[in-house]
Amino acid sequence: MDTGAFNGKRVLVVGGAGFVGSNLVRLLLSGSPEVEVVVVDNLLSSERENLPSDEARLELRVGSIADDAILGEIRDEFDTVFHLACFHGNQSSIHDPIADHDNNLLTTLKLFNHLSGFKRLERVVYSGAGCAAAKKTYDAASATTEEAPLSLDQDSPYSISKLVGEFYAVYFHKQHGLPVVRARFQNVYGPGEVLGAGQWRGTPHTVWRNVTPTFIYKALKGEVIPLHNAGASTRDFIFVEDICQGLIACALRGKPCEAYNIASGRESSIKELAEHIVSLTKSAGGFEVLPRRDWDTSGKRFGSPEKSRTELGFEAKVPLEEGLARTVAWMQDNLPRIEGCMAKHQAQLEALAGS
Repeated sequence: MDTGAFNGKRVLVVGGAGFVGSNLVRLLLSGSPEVEVVVVDNLLSSERENLPSDEARLELRVGSIADDAILGEIRDEFDTVFHLACFHGNQSSIHDPIADHDNNLLTTLKLFNHLSGFKRLERVVYSGAGCAAAKKTYDAASATTEEAPLSLDQDSPYSISKLVGEFYAVYFHKQHGLPVVRARFQNVYGPGEVLGAGQWRGTPHTVWRNVTPTFIYKALKGEVIPLHNAGASTRDFIFVEDICQGLIACALRGKPCEAYNIASGRESSIKELAEHIVSLTKSAGGFEVLPRRDWDTSGKRFGSPEKSRTELGFEAKVPLEEGLARTVAWMQDNLPRIEGCMAKHQAQLEALAGS
């Protein structure tokens, strides 16, 4: 990170108590001793404990950025805004598309509209989704560039919301000069992702979220690891510290209205991911081969890192094997906390299992 780049700056992180957001907040606070950070988060899929509790430079405002009372407190006093709030993730959005709209798209529209006309603001960094931009294929994948054509054929309300959020980013820049930079995430993993964090959202995916922490938890417990489509799907796995460095690069050097892949550029199969995790945990639980999920047409994909490397000077540093080892160690050390979050939803999980 550019040491001290945010010294004297006031930064707003929307969704800052979440997995990526809390990692970003800690990085900002550690790298710039004179930065002030305000977090807005409704704790729908996050926990207060993700953020440091004894940091005078950090203020947490609990509520949705779509709430007019919360939004009205955001004044023209920020240099940088990171908009990371979303309705996590694909399967939860399929279950409740209205909640996805309210927490994933309406949040973006209301925030951008509110920020339009702010004079102090240098950058707004919007977290887009690489899955929404990638070609839907189970054939051989090629690296998705930022200039790749965008399809109307999307797998989930989540993807639709993230894509429309990019449309709004371009609109508000062109119409109102809002300095929005679009950061397209790939599959983020790493320390700090707590299974079951936040509120019950109607399905087991409240607990079983992204593939990496799910596989690690099951491996640590000696449970069977489920491999949909025999684990043949591929993704671009990027370590959370690298994502945060990419977000910072977007804030410091990103060109407003442009999109940048925050990607490793490495294609890995879900089966390879599972095998790495089993090796690290020495799990004897084995695998269960399952059919392809009926909603998921995004079989193989990974992002091109070239534009971010050339224009932002950003390059992912942490190899998958190292990142997984660090994530396994963190989850081992934090199992009581993780299982405490999971336990909040146990009754609902049992009810679903019995229905």
